[in-house]
Amino acid sequence: MTPNAPDRPPPALHRWVERDRSIALLMHRATARRSVLLLLMAVSWLGDGTLWYLTMLALPWVGGPTGTACALRMLLLGTLNLVLYRIMKRHFARPRPFVACPGVRACARCLDEHSFPSGHVLHGVAFGTLLCAYYPGLVWVVWPFVVLVGASRVVLGLHFPSDVVVGAAIGWIMATSVLVLF
Repeated sequence: MTPNAPDRPPPALHRWVERDRSIALLMHRATARRSVLLLLMAVSWLGDGTLWYLTMLALPWVGGPTGTACALRMLLLGTLNLVLYRIMKRHFARPRPFVACPGVRACARCLDEHSFPSGHVLHGVAFGTLLCAYYPGLVWVVWPFVVLVGASRVVLGLHFPSDVVVGAAIGWIMATSVLVLF
């Protein structure tokens, strides 16, 4: 058996990478519809942190002591996630789809140069998990928004589907850890 060339991933990994790129390219085609593009650009912008910061600021006033507790946990979770996210981005340094895939363009601004994992989705799932733990009635608002954020990141050419899936998994793990430990 001959070893793989240093610049070529193992066959199974190569197939996975190609499938990830194919799905990203397929989803990116949705940007041809102006209405879809504008909607997902707005969702992505809100997912930059704007909605989450406003929520954290409002919770103590609208939710009293429960809202304050939720906001403080969100602040702690956001800080922990930011540190983890930056370490992972630097370590993996995966190029974004608009850099690595011909036919994909960036349809929104990037907060950093690397793709893996999706910080928008990591924070969205983490904050969504906390909010829904405190306020279960928000499930029908929070989760559709988080799903749209995840889709927007791929459609807008900023992330691969695997970046979104891993970001979601990390966000959920971090949120459930904060709920259990703090």
